[in-house]
Amino acid sequence: MTVMGAVHKTGLLVFLVFLSAFWTWQKFPPSGGAAAAGVYPWLVGASLGGFVVALVTMFKKDWAAITSPVYALLEGVVLGAISAVFEAIYPGIAIQAVALTAGTLVTLLVAYRSGLIAATENFKLGITAATGAIMLVYLASWVLGMFGVRMPFLHDSGIVGIGISMFIVVIAALNLVLDFDFIEQGEANKAPKYMEWYAAFGLLVTLVWLYLEVLRLLAKLRSRD
Repeated sequence: MTVMGAVHKTGLLVFLVFLSAFWTWQKFPPSGGAAAAGVYPWLVGASLGGFVVALVTMFKKDWAAITSPVYALLEGVVLGAISAVFEAIYPGIAIQAVALTAGTLVTLLVAYRSGLIAATENFKLGITAATGAIMLVYLASWVLGMFGVRMPFLHDSGIVGIGISMFIVVIAALNLVLDFDFIEQGEANKAPKYMEWYAAFGLLVTLVWLYLEVLRLLAKLRSRD
């Protein structure tokens, strides 16, 4: 495993995401109405498929060369569909979210490479714990939503709701540092070649999460206008 190998594979996965996202975007233009409503079957199907493929990848890392591109294509469909829905409500929001996500990636990569941010053990523990807590909150929100109970503040566009979204965006962004460190450690420890694909998969998962959280934050801010 090498850093450049993981970088090249990450680039390929991101290209596949854009490819399938563009397909969804073109199939369902973000013009609202029936066009936006037609996005949902693709959103649900690709979301379930992506979740299954992600689980397979996590438990069978040596399959990552096959499962990671499949995951990227499925997530592209999901992101294209979600972006179309948000774009129908808030024109221009998708390109803003893409730009902010890309800018965050570049900024944190520069900060990591320059030593401004170091992936110490305490840093890793803190980000991992915060990420786990966020996932539990989202899981609780999903379960409560099945019974018609709305978790307070999480989805609101008030000051507290925006503050929560900002915190989640920061944690999602800092997960990129963990991904950078994982790639460097993989090269240093002479990990098997297939781990380049697994590292690229992990970085893509973080980028997808970050993009969605940025999109949600922008939507909350735009709804206050």
